[in-house]
Amino acid sequence: MIIVQTPLRISFLGGGTDFEDFYINYGGAVLSTTVNKCIYIIVKKRFDDLICVNYSKRETVEKVEHLQHELIREAMHVAGVDKGIEITTLADIPSEGTGLGSSSSVTVGLLHALFSYRGELKTAEALANEACNIEIDVLGKPIGKQDQYIAAYGNMRFTTFSKNGITVEQVMLPPSEKKRLNDNLLLFYTGITRQSSEILFEQKANINRKIDVLIKLSGLAFKAKESILRRDFDQFGEIMHQGWELKKGLNDKISNPRIDELYETARKAGALGGKITGAGGGGFLLLYCPRDKKDAVYKALENYRELPFGFEDDGSKVIFNYRRNG
Repeated sequence: MIIVQTPLRISFLGGGTDFEDFYINYGGAVLSTTVNKCIYIIVKKRFDDLICVNYSKRETVEKVEHLQHELIREAMHVAGVDKGIEITTLADIPSEGTGLGSSSSVTVGLLHALFSYRGELKTAEALANEACNIEIDVLGKPIGKQDQYIAAYGNMRFTTFSKNGITVEQVMLPPSEKKRLNDNLLLFYTGITRQSSEILFEQKANINRKIDVLIKLSGLAFKAKESILRRDFDQFGEIMHQGWELKKGLNDKISNPRIDELYETARKAGALGGKITGAGGGGFLLLYCPRDKKDAVYKALENYRELPFGFEDDGSKVIFNYRRNG
């Protein structure tokens, strides 16, 4: 039996610049971090040759091609596992439509678990590359490449994208400073779930008309990284606000009057900046709030559920590996 733990993520700045249609010509940059909310993949050998998968539903099939869960199906193809296996996916929080990168975390975790089941060790880079290939090239999802890389590598990362390749750099902070930044970040559930694909299809189609906005978003990611390295966290919060204002210009579905009102309520109470996680349109609202303003923000948003979270240092990892002979 193999159990793999793969973290979800929060993207701070640069989302949208990780689409190949953009970065191949202009370069992209994303600042993001993994958080201590995870996806778990359990893989176990079966006595018979059937394939059994458990997620929000249960499937039992004889051939990989018959699986309805497309991520499991394609991950099994890539890993070369085709029979006699049971796969279960679990999540710390409901992952549908939250904007925390769950789809890519599932893909990375599946690949990690299946290759480990076969006794193969894969690097974070290899897992991220394979996950991108499955989601973007094979399944045609309208997404960029940031989620797969941050899920595989973990920690706080500054990832740059260009025609020459993808570079993943850890943003180094002492533990005490990292905790101080973490303490100033709040995550509230908007109560709105959405399918990100519609937003992302339109955003991808709009790339050529939004080049200037995307270039500015990439530049803000660089500025945000530098503000963190200088420990100027309040400036980081203000840059998040600039990024959110720009990002809303990529697509009119990224925000809506309800989200705008929620965000402005938080700002009036003392939050310096924030954004909707993921593609937008719903899910979680991330806020940067100075310590002395947190009580006011909590009071202003008392009707919304907070999701406490911590930064996660590790990327996808095997947390249990037990093999029996015979």
